[in-house]
Amino acid sequence: MPSVSYADPRLAALYDALNPPDASTAFYLGLPGPPLARILDMGCGTGQLACEFAAKGHDVTGADPAAAMLDVARARPGGDRVRWIQADAAGLALDTRFDLIIMTGHVFQLLLGDRDVRAALQSLARHLAPGGQLVFETRNPAVREWQDWNPRDTRQRVEAHGLVAEVHYDISAVAGELVTYEIWFRFADTGDTVVVPDTLRFMEQAEVAAFLAEAGLARVTWHGDWDGSPYGPASPEIIAVASGDRPARRD
Repeated sequence: MPSVSYADPRLAALYDALNPPDASTAFYLGLPGPPLARILDMGCGTGQLACEFAAKGHDVTGADPAAAMLDVARARPGGDRVRWIQADAAGLALDTRFDLIIMTGHVFQLLLGDRDVRAALQSLARHLAPGGQLVFETRNPAVREWQDWNPRDTRQRVEAHGLVAEVHYDISAVAGELVTYEIWFRFADTGDTVVVPDTLRFMEQAEVAAFLAEAGLARVTWHGDWDGSPYGPASPEIIAVASGDRPARRD
């Protein structure tokens, strides 16, 4: 889940090693239909998914607020096929209208206040082409996944780009929908420790649906996991595939 904390180049360099491709990657890659699409990867991080879309021939834009993440994205194989923009969702002001906009890596949960959620969703809705879709996921709060974010269960060693670090997660506070946690990095070469604090918002499905409807995205298909199964109360994920009421474009 890339955040502004990844402005540190060392942390950006380790991001892919901490977040390798998984079932969510296959889910998102399978979204565009056979025709080539205009795709916006909002919160693209190091650009792994954006570059995979571009390799399939899609017209891809990757946007992220962290310059260090975009530096990694531009330098990766295939990075020259993607248009990279430093921006958050609310600050987007592009001429392009997209057939598909995605927010992966639970980046939606970084929108902490109602005003932030509204600004982001309304901006993204404005950037959809007729018939376009906005797709993102948020963790189901009923599952309480954060209870496993502790040093014992999350400790791991990561290596990338000549860097080696011991990494673990720990919870700082839980207050209503907001969960604050820390990622601890201890670098082997220098012995120094970097602690990255962050806060996530865990929203119920009905609340997400209300925000989408307010943004004009009332038609939503809900999935509960990356196999495409329907959302249910015990699903680990709340995956929204949302669109407005405008008809699909015809080229």
